[in-house]
Amino acid sequence: APGAMSGSGSEEPQPNQAAEDPQREAEQDWAAAKAFYDNVVTQRVRPPKPQNAITVAVSSRALFNLVEERKIYEEHGLEKYVEYQQNNENVILKPGPAFYFVKALEHVNARLLELYPDDEERFDIVLMTNNHAQVGVRLINSINHYGLTIERFCMTGGESPIGYLTAYLTNLYLSADSDKVQEAIEAGIASATMFTANKDVVYSDTQLRVAFDGDAVIFSDESEQIFKEQGLDRFFEHEQLNENKPLAQGPLKGFLEDLGKLQKKFYARNERLNCPIRTYLVTARSAASSGARVLKTLRSWGLEIDEALFLAGAPKGPILVKIRPHIFFDDQMFHIEGAQKLGTTAAHVPYGIAQKYSKS
Repeated sequence: APGAMSGSGSEEPQPNQAAEDPQREAEQDWAAAKAFYDNVVTQRVRPPKPQNAITVAVSSRALFNLVEERKIYEEHGLEKYVEYQQNNENVILKPGPAFYFVKALEHVNARLLELYPDDEERFDIVLMTNNHAQVGVRLINSINHYGLTIERFCMTGGESPIGYLTAYLTNLYLSADSDKVQEAIEAGIASATMFTANKDVVYSDTQLRVAFDGDAVIFSDESEQIFKEQGLDRFFEHEQLNENKPLAQGPLKGFLEDLGKLQKKFYARNERLNCPIRTYLVTARSAASSGARVLKTLRSWGLEIDEALFLAGAPKGPILVKIRPHIFFDDQMFHIEGAQKLGTTAAHVPYGIAQKYSKS
């Protein structure tokens, strides 16, 4: 009641009650909002609740090519940047490094809705940008031009988006800003810095393809530490001794798990051969010397990966050209740059011991 807080006889809430109240209020808010929108007739698919969705937050510079605009901001300041964006709000932005990945996520959503029209376990794309609200019209115009379904915007006006990522229960955050990605990783959010491919590639428009490095991406960097500090022979010895001990999880394990959950929804409807999601492990490990531990770890987690490629130190770029993933996650800039040169959209995961060895 409005006057309850000022009443002299009001009781203090018990600690457990105080903890439950915000959650109960949030549920009530969702219920009220859903009741309102359920009574509004629309042909558009409504975004799922964050509790049910696989939320992928994408920055404006990851979704669109804003290189020229960024240059204006850096050379002439915020006011000129905002003015430029407003003057050009009807000029459609070109695709950025995460654009085709987002398109592929939306294709998976369309297929899921055909099979499970009432199920909310699907991707929800959130535009998470530190742009000011005045730039929003150009972003909206570009999103509508390409027919993307991005209903949730979070425009923080220069403030860090990390708190909002947590509030949105974000499963994956993609940005062109390495500092924000580092901040998100430290907050326990799966995150990567996007890099544009140096060549134009034709991506599959019927199948989402996601490629992962292993150590310090899907798995922890515990084995990578042995390799970096004690050399290759000690690494092989360590992996064979610990073959039956599962590796600890890395920052992208949860997202691989999310992809696996969605794949199983297609398998349940006899769509395994026509599944619109395919996952790849592309690792510098060699199969005979250190591959068994990786495969046994995935098995212990109950995760399937569609293709595992053990390259034994060979460059990853040529293999990725064959796969043509919409996104490739790796913790080492050496591999990111090699992939980029040959036309792969790569995402750097700033996690683990390799960051100490990367060039400045």
